[in-house]
Amino acid sequence: MQLNKIPTTIVTGFLGSGKTTLLSNVLKQAAGKRIAVIVNEFGELDIDSDLLRSCPLDCPEDEQDSGSRGDDGFYELANGCICCTVEEEFLPVMEQLVARRDDIDHILIETSGLALPKPLVQAFNWPGIKEYCTVDAVITVVDGAAVAAGRFAHDEGKVQAQREADESLDHDPSLQELLDDQLSAADLVVVTKNDLLDEESRTRVQKVIAHEVPSSVKTVYIENGEAALDVLLGIDAASETRINDIHNHHDHHHAHGEHHDHAHDHFDSFVVKLGEVQSDLLEETLNLLVEKYNIFRVKGFAAVHGKPMRQVFQVVGSRVERHFDRLWLPEDIRQTQLVFIGKGIDKEVVEGALNDALSA
Repeated sequence: MQLNKIPTTIVTGFLGSGKTTLLSNVLKQAAGKRIAVIVNEFGELDIDSDLLRSCPLDCPEDEQDSGSRGDDGFYELANGCICCTVEEEFLPVMEQLVARRDDIDHILIETSGLALPKPLVQAFNWPGIKEYCTVDAVITVVDGAAVAAGRFAHDEGKVQAQREADESLDHDPSLQELLDDQLSAADLVVVTKNDLLDEESRTRVQKVIAHEVPSSVKTVYIENGEAALDVLLGIDAASETRINDIHNHHDHHHAHGEHHDHAHDHFDSFVVKLGEVQSDLLEETLNLLVEKYNIFRVKGFAAVHGKPMRQVFQVVGSRVERHFDRLWLPEDIRQTQLVFIGKGIDKEVVEGALNDALSA
């Protein structure tokens, strides 16, 4: 390991696979390690960075420049996928971190759920970055339950069917190809929702993974994002030194002169803001919306009537998870904010259905 370089862990995986939960647990185990976090989720409301900020970080206040971006160790990239904005957004953030390298022990990057890790890893070979940073590992997070069911990413079979039915999208990477490309860059594969897998399901997941990664790449099965820190950090893979040897589906499409059309261009994402809500009624309404419309993911915060704490909502397919994460702060705007991600979904229709149900 080159001790003069900041080790960087890149966490990639589809929407709802459990990336944020995994990173949250890493930060809770940090034990004094000074960690900078870059988040780049697909959606207007940066739920992920807010969730991660609730974890304890040791970032000396006297070393922070008041009012500047990234003061607390978190660097939020604007909407869009890192793979499309490496030069415009990611590199300037990395330059800020390089300038603070004496105060940083490790960098964590959570990519968009539809990002390809290869262009991001390649950026670590750029002048000004390669001298100071190295990719400790690319960790690909896989939703075990979804992959075992052949869905690759939650309930997105409808999207795959639409791709196959539209000849104009033949060049576009399928969901399976996107998963393959994320796996092809992995130095460690983390399979989440292990508690939902039986032995047969686990075998199906392992076959999918083994098809894309060599036996030297380990696979870890976890529940609730809980994995030991020494399993995730300190892998010392120096991924940037081998990344150009990986030829993935995305490279193949480009090599054949096909139009550069990232899969996330076909996804809709918007934020719905509401007042205080009844938690049970909100969950019931979200279930109805997911059942009726092509919604892949809902995540956000709810202001629950009569409760002093903020409630986190995560909806993936038919699964709804909710928990109170912290008290509302005096400076907070007490309102419900939810990000909807899907295909062919209309904000006015979804917002109207929520308002009608919650005001009834």
